[in-house]
Amino acid sequence: MAESVSQNVGKKLIQIDISSDTVCPWCFVGKKNLDKAMAIAKNQYDFEVFRGLGLEYSLNGLIGNTLDSHRLIFYAGQKAPEMQHNLVEELCLGYFTQGKSIGDREFLLEAARKLEGAAEFLEDPNNGLQEVQEELAKYSSRISGVPHYLIDGKYELSGAQSPEVFLGAFEAAAKGK
Repeated sequence: MAESVSQNVGKKLIQIDISSDTVCPWCFVGKKNLDKAMAIAKNQYDFEVFRGLGLEYSLNGLIGNTLDSHRLIFYAGQKAPEMQHNLVEELCLGYFTQGKSIGDREFLLEAARKLEGAAEFLEDPNNGLQEVQEELAKYSSRISGVPHYLIDGKYELSGAQSPEVFLGAFEAAAKGK
């Protein structure tokens, strides 16, 4: 599940591995703060990302099995990596601000409306299952909570960090410290 945001040659490439869950409010807060930090630093660094905000949270969303949301995120990363980031945003906005059920197939497909083949992919419960389980084992076996960020394979951040903390991690990674 990689998304590459690269525009200029010569800038330091910062790789970010993210372990998160689609029903964790702190993962959504962390995502928004990471987005802010990447926007601030876009002229200094290129990013490769594997996984007051002005939002009104609605905790009315039904908590359910998040596996299909993770399968869908995996599919987006394979089919249209540039859409993966937007899909995560749509899922989080729907769940956290509109009270949508994360396990509802209709909601998942609504969030993935621009992702061709999503309905067919989700029809078979085995599609993406092994890959999601492998990613879970690879990225989540060594952490105790989400969100969790691994910057350039060396710098670990846990929790919904501020944009300033992310910027500090980017700077440390760029310097190779």
